[in-house]
Amino acid sequence: MPAGAGFYGDSELTRRSKRNPDGTRTAILQAAGKLLAQDGPEGLSVSQVAQLAGVNRGTAYQHFPSRELLLAATTAWVSDQLRQAVFGDDPSSEHTPGAMDPMRMTEQMAAFAMENPEFGRVWLFEVLSSSKPTNDPFWSQFRSLFEKFAQTDLAQPGIDVEVHAVIMLIGTFLWPVFARAHSRTAKERQQMAKRFSSEMLRLSLHGTMRPEKFPELSARVDKAVGTRKKAK
Repeated sequence: MPAGAGFYGDSELTRRSKRNPDGTRTAILQAAGKLLAQDGPEGLSVSQVAQLAGVNRGTAYQHFPSRELLLAATTAWVSDQLRQAVFGDDPSSEHTPGAMDPMRMTEQMAAFAMENPEFGRVWLFEVLSSSKPTNDPFWSQFRSLFEKFAQTDLAQPGIDVEVHAVIMLIGTFLWPVFARAHSRTAKERQQMAKRFSSEMLRLSLHGTMRPEKFPELSARVDKAVGTRKKAK
């Protein structure tokens, strides 16, 4: 799915789902995503999702016997949509730091977050609160790529990959809260998404402080990085 396309409102998919098990599953996941965005995980139920998806409740339970399985499947599904938007359609493809376009990746992620703001935040909370975030398709590929990048001479020394990855995701999926309060049209929201991705890239390239102007702070940071490396 292209970034910015969204994934709700496909009525044709719901009609086809009655004759297509894969279509039925996707329609259920779309409906579950919509309910999650509205009410959060606590408000999710298989019967409500079945009603919204326009499928028989028994059919929905055949696909997802419990609320917990439905929640896990929906989170994984939207994660895969995000992964496709940012990295492409082939889940087995091996991206290397030198082969990736940082601008495209950042812009695609920001565009996806802007078009899917509510569920994006639900997904982010589920991933960050998980004891095994590496089970998530997008997080696994995103962190792995960043880990590889941090080990090359393209990166600044001493990057805490996990902290940096979490900061990027939090910023990406919370920026739409501000952006949607200060924009009226889809074009304005797209411009806000580009503003965010441009600033994230600028921070990655240059940071916000000149280290030579803050020698004591620079020394403390270097010491903290050295301590962290020894602890690993």
